[in-house]
Amino acid sequence: MISVVIPAYNEEENIPIIYERLKGVLDRMGEDYEVIFVDDGSTDLTYQRLKELALKDKRLKVIRFKRNYGQTAAMSAGFEHAKGEVIITLDADLQNDPEDIPLLLEKLKEGYHIVSGWRKERKDPFLSRKLPSMIANGLISKMTGVHLHDYGCTLKAYRAEVVKDLELFGDMHRFLPALTKRKGAKVAEVVVRHHPRIYGKSKYGIGRTVRVLLDIMLVKFLNEYINKPLYMFGTVGFFLLSVGLVALFYLIFIKLFLGESIGKRPLLILSVLCILAGIQLISTGLIAELLIRIYYQTKDTKPYMIQEKINVD
Repeated sequence: MISVVIPAYNEEENIPIIYERLKGVLDRMGEDYEVIFVDDGSTDLTYQRLKELALKDKRLKVIRFKRNYGQTAAMSAGFEHAKGEVIITLDADLQNDPEDIPLLLEKLKEGYHIVSGWRKERKDPFLSRKLPSMIANGLISKMTGVHLHDYGCTLKAYRAEVVKDLELFGDMHRFLPALTKRKGAKVAEVVVRHHPRIYGKSKYGIGRTVRVLLDIMLVKFLNEYINKPLYMFGTVGFFLLSVGLVALFYLIFIKLFLGESIGKRPLLILSVLCILAGIQLISTGLIAELLIRIYYQTKDTKPYMIQEKINVD
């Protein structure tokens, strides 16, 4: 069974069109499928359009949020309610092409866990969208070791087992291929079509650059140190503590054996700061270890609230 998850926020003009195009592709494939739209707190007629369609098609499921929580929360809700062994995600803005879905599925059959779309001929403004995306993709690939040309492309195919138990918060949806690295997931990339937006407005701009940079650091931490935060904080803390102690012992030596004054030396202040910083970082690592254990015991918390469901068990 194939589950198609589509986050939607103020896409009233696009909903009937994307539904018809998607239904045509899935019907031709002959596979059992379901389509899950997640209305991310839309303030236009998006939900009304989805409700009308869902009343006619039981394979169309609708989840409505109480307010706008963001695309990550919408995808998380879609993953949770999806019943398919394969989950496809795409945007509701008509820029992703449903006709590329069979291409992703064929690649998935080669033994991959995730197949990501690459919008090689992207139909977006260069300075505000394409250039920041190129820089971000390079940084994410280098920092995580999962090399993709287009992390921001929503059109992806997932095997359900690699995303079902992921805890997604903030804006982490774009990092799903990198987040599954620690599970040993195999990731591939295929070139897909990209169309210019016709209706509605883009929800993203150059202002998200800082958030992406912060998220890159978070993904690096989640991949490398989520189960051993003490290693990261402790390594830096131990280095600073060692530097501070060596400097302090040197000052004590020249004070006791050479009789020199050390009270006005900048090295004294620096050694004390390094020792205090080292102790603080090691303590932070120990606290983080405790928090990680608490986190694994309280994984039922969800980052969203659902107001209404249609055709969803």
